Amino acid sequence: MSESSEEFFSLLDLTEYEAEALEELLLLGRTTAPDLAEATGIPKARIYGVLDSLAEAGYIKMISGRPKRYEPHEPAAITERVVENRRHAYERFREDVEAIEEAFVDEYAPVRDRGIDELSPTEDLFHVVDVGEPSERETRRLFREAENGVYVFSKSFGYIDAVRPAMRDAVDRDVNVNVLLLNPESLTEENQRRQAEIREMFNESFPSVAVRVSDRLLPWRGTFIDPSLSYESGQGLLMVEQEEVPNHHRQAAVTENPSFVAGMWQYFDLLWRHESVPADPSPDPTASDSAGE
Repeated sequence: MSESSEEFFSLLDLTEYEAEALEELLLLGRTTAPDLAEATGIPKARIYGVLDSLAEAGYIKMISGRPKRYEPHEPAAITERVVENRRHAYERFREDVEAIEEAFVDEYAPVRDRGIDELSPTEDLFHVVDVGEPSERETRRLFREAENGVYVFSKSFGYIDAVRPAMRDAVDRDVNVNVLLLNPESLTEENQRRQAEIREMFNESFPSVAVRVSDRLLPWRGTFIDPSLSYESGQGLLMVEQEEVPNHHRQAAVTENPSFVAGMWQYFDLLWRHESVPADPSPDPTASDSAGE
């Protein structure tokens, strides 16, 4: 069986015997149940039930006579029937859900509402994820869901490889992306080199992304999107600077509180306008401050 055929048969939700019988019928054409059982190795005690299931699904037809013969429908007709069967199954499923929806909502909505009422202000404002893959996954989500703007605080944006496709998606959708990096003078030599490489990458691959470096240490690191001073939108992820704590022991706060995100944006905008400078594409981290030295 070819790879495409295997993929198609996997969509049919057939048992192993049903899939084997249908495939063999498509190869043989019209045949009897005993002959099909012999060709496939399906027990004769099971073959008639298998064929009845395939006929009920509309994939094969029975030819009356002595003995009865079975024949597959045309492949194109089978594919149409697969879609129709799935549509009917979905309609039945939807009707079943709608039949119990009201009772389900009436039973559990009050319980959930009580839980929300009991949330502390902090719980209502944030939930936390581990730093690493979970925080990178949240950052990718923010880039993909952004509609107007993405704002990034970062030391050197060392996790760029993990979020680069999502950033590309945002840029291709004409979302404004602004990145504020830590002043290289506040970085280790290794992080200086890494930041220089990333700034060069931005210059070459993401020329529309605005990158600046801060004049001072950044107390926060994170990403937030679509801030609104009317508190109508905004999401974000942030963590405080804790150099003494290894990343695998740290957590990041995720918020969907528009007013908090608006506050983050105002802080970002202040640093962006008044306490940062444009980033050179690839500063030499080992170069001296004076050109004459």
